[in-house]
Amino acid sequence: MNEREFSAPSGIPALISLVVLLLGDAGWFVYSVTHGMVLPIVIAAFAFFILLICLGGFFTVAPNEGKVLQFFGHYVGTVREAGPRWANPFYSKRGISLRVRNFESSKLKVNDQDGNPIEIAAVVVWQVVDTAEALFQVNDYEDFVHIQSESALRQMAQSYPYDSHDSGGISLRSHHKEVADHLRREIQERLAKAGVDVVEARITHLAFAPEIAQAMLQRQQASAIIAARTRIVEGAVTMVQMALDQLKERGVVDLDEERKAAMVSNLLVVLCGERGTQPIVNTGTLYTG
Repeated sequence: MNEREFSAPSGIPALISLVVLLLGDAGWFVYSVTHGMVLPIVIAAFAFFILLICLGGFFTVAPNEGKVLQFFGHYVGTVREAGPRWANPFYSKRGISLRVRNFESSKLKVNDQDGNPIEIAAVVVWQVVDTAEALFQVNDYEDFVHIQSESALRQMAQSYPYDSHDSGGISLRSHHKEVADHLRREIQERLAKAGVDVVEARITHLAFAPEIAQAMLQRQQASAIIAARTRIVEGAVTMVQMALDQLKERGVVDLDEERKAAMVSNLLVVLCGERGTQPIVNTGTLYTG
């Protein structure tokens, strides 16, 4: 079932017309009573009752709202044009907001692609685009949005690791845009039948579960230390090679292989050490006779 636009006439001309008819009918009723005319009195009373029923056809459509009209359970159409409107007084009229809405999911405990338990939450920005589907395809479209969004969040979280161990892999922690796009698509697939459009979806909370948080923190620290050490060693080797090349080109000193190895060892200790080195100056051997 898809939405059908219903063009309801403006309520102001209809209200003026009904007021004029009511005043005319009231005058006719008074005139009939004054002159003792029974049949005109009955007709005027019946007309007055009909006009009162017609007054029930007035309704107001707010900006960014749709009024779904039904006639004894049959879907007639949806009025989206804002302002006072008038339609068949026997139509039931139910308003559905078309404004952009958002909600934040609860913190879900799921397993990522590597099987690590994590906590994750997301905010979803959505709006109704088809009032007929929202009202008739699902029982409660707002509750449907909340439940299906959390289901999509669980499914998406299981598709990626919390942190990627290689530089080219997508992870929940590092690739925010890719993960957000995937989450939005997952939610949209589930909510399309409810006439809902997902404007945006993004993660608002991401952390390891408390029972493994400390262990994972140590692993991250170890990975960071290894990466830093690797970078330091690469730089130190480059600097040692540069020093040896400069000494050789400028003829400052001619080192044999044994002295060159000792120099390389000393330079690597100086460059890779965590603490500042303290040089020992050799001033010669004290001779005692």
